[in-house]
Amino acid sequence: MSGVGTGQERGVRTLSLDAPDTRNALSASLVRELTAALTASAHDDDVRAVVLTHTGTTFCAGADLREPPAPDDVVRLLRLLIELPLPVVARVTGHVRAGGLGLLAACDVAAASTAATFALTEVRIGVAPAIVSLPLLPRTDPRALARFCLTGERFDAAEAVRLGLLTAAGDDVDAVLAPVLDGLRRAAPQALAETKRLLTARVLEAFDRDAADLTALSARLFSSPPAREGMTAFLERRDPAWVL
Repeated sequence: MSGVGTGQERGVRTLSLDAPDTRNALSASLVRELTAALTASAHDDDVRAVVLTHTGTTFCAGADLREPPAPDDVVRLLRLLIELPLPVVARVTGHVRAGGLGLLAACDVAAASTAATFALTEVRIGVAPAIVSLPLLPRTDPRALARFCLTGERFDAAEAVRLGLLTAAGDDVDAVLAPVLDGLRRAAPQALAETKRLLTARVLEAFDRDAADLTALSARLFSSPPAREGMTAFLERRDPAWVL
């Protein structure tokens, strides 16, 4: 069975996206499982912080085109990451695509190995990074981000740090995160919750203002003829008809 793996050490709960056969794509079932695991963590007094990581060579490939989640469920998951009264730390040692960047942007701290690569590939299958933009736009450099949203190009961990998508990167991601996790273990739980509330206020404003419109946009684009062609081409490993 694949889904979300769970571990815990000294107050830090690790949730691992564990569907390597689909490159940890956000299926309806994986979104449900991750939502449930995060909710359970928030209600566990023994948990001080959450590390979100993965098995396999890909952190998250974006939406699962064979079992796509409802747009509202993705919005709820991203908002839960932001509103959770626990710091959420992303640990990435593989590739991140499309909706996976939304997960990273919704985390409070994100670190990756220098082997990781990133891409906002939505335009290449005929849609837009609509829901992903809710946590992404408030936390990244808009001028730098525009290039990658419009072209779907891959970029490396150093560029992801410059964009603001990542907090830090290094050859050994666990060495990068060691002082972060030590600091979280030394912090008072109430202080962490209230500090996170201060830091996420702007991001939540974007959700309150734009979530309904962007959810509708996502649903409209995913049901459009260009998206059907783009997703079919992706699954058939060919260029879509519009490629020049």
